[in-house]
Amino acid sequence: MTTVLLWVVGILAAAIGVALSIALHEVGHLLPAKKFGVKVVQYMVGFGPTLFSRRRGETEYGVKAIPLGGYIRMIGMFPPGEDGRVRASTTGRWALMAEEARQASFVEIEPGEEHRTFYRRPVWQRIVIMFGGPFVNLVLALVLTAVAASAIGQPGYVPTLSAVSECVLPAGSTATTCGASDPAAPGAVAGLRPGDEIVEFGGKPVQDWNALSAQIRADGGRAVDLVVLRDGQRVPITATPVLTERAVTNATGKATGETERVGFLGVSPSIAVVRTPLSEVPGVVGTQIEGVATIVVRLPQRLYDVAQAAFGSAPRDPNGPIGVVGIGRLAGELNAQPAIIPGDELAERTSRIVSLLAGLNVALFVFNMIPLLPFDGGHIAGALWEVVKRAIFRLRRRPDPGPVDVAKAMPLAYGVSIVLVGMSVLLLYADIVRPVTLNQ
Repeated sequence: MTTVLLWVVGILAAAIGVALSIALHEVGHLLPAKKFGVKVVQYMVGFGPTLFSRRRGETEYGVKAIPLGGYIRMIGMFPPGEDGRVRASTTGRWALMAEEARQASFVEIEPGEEHRTFYRRPVWQRIVIMFGGPFVNLVLALVLTAVAASAIGQPGYVPTLSAVSECVLPAGSTATTCGASDPAAPGAVAGLRPGDEIVEFGGKPVQDWNALSAQIRADGGRAVDLVVLRDGQRVPITATPVLTERAVTNATGKATGETERVGFLGVSPSIAVVRTPLSEVPGVVGTQIEGVATIVVRLPQRLYDVAQAAFGSAPRDPNGPIGVVGIGRLAGELNAQPAIIPGDELAERTSRIVSLLAGLNVALFVFNMIPLLPFDGGHIAGALWEVVKRAIFRLRRRPDPGPVDVAKAMPLAYGVSIVLVGMSVLLLYADIVRPVTLNQ
């Protein structure tokens, strides 16, 4: 299969995955809404002009032209005004925005359907309906991560030695052979050989290469007992990692230009398919959620950095936000890259694309939980505030204040929507002129 074809297949796989993730997100809203008796008039994937739609019962199902999201439309999303009425007109720019939102949510209420409005549902049902979408993305992230990391596996370092250095070279050295003055490497002195699998280090079982590497770096200058598997036999070995200057690397594995004194054994790991235990999958997804949440908290700065890269000469941060075009481009690159482990290219490429889609669903979960309209988290925050407000009124022995008027937050929602549109345009431009690539 040619590189171009692999690129196209990767992009198509990502596009289908994005569409399915959005569609299932909306199903997460649709099913509980119908279960609780809320009338849903539309279920749409995408925005803009409708490409295809079909009515089933009281709901119109369809696909729209701009694949940047989706929605379901429920009647009575917002409660009437404080006097219990939806006014035909009002004064004030902000009040007008709220009133227009109320009118739009009431226009499709047929006589006798007032009890089927969203705002009349108990608080817990409204929370379930609005959390349903992000919850589906969270479940998809867990399932896709389990498929990629546990079922298929991913290339990774394992504590089976691929090479044993003969000497200790200075930090930053480009030499490929040992000189007469270079000290012997402790691994070679101890008798370690390529093909040895280190199963114990310092009396503790070795779980993976990363943990073993950290132990070696921490035990510089101390004699350590090892056990290796060699030709099926357990062989005890004692080695003393030497303290030496090594390059400091960042989270992406690139050298920062600084050095530190750490333990050095002089051994290199092998690359093999590594399968993450299912019990560790929630932790992996949790770490991804934390990473995306950090990006969201620092989003203004991150978008400024994107603009600097798009309109200037600054490098694009590979860990920063990317748009739909960027996701497709990365998917194409991931699928076109040669397999790290020969022999099972299809499994490796599948794992890469599935991992990318898992990360996308993590991002959808985090962004939709932002406690602002028009995100799902904004409606959840309004429902939770209603619980708090009613509790306060009960303590003060005052009448039930009724549903919280989330429509009052519509001016803020419009502002957030404008920011989202601007962010989408910026990321689209940046993904075209200064894309994030795997070789950064």
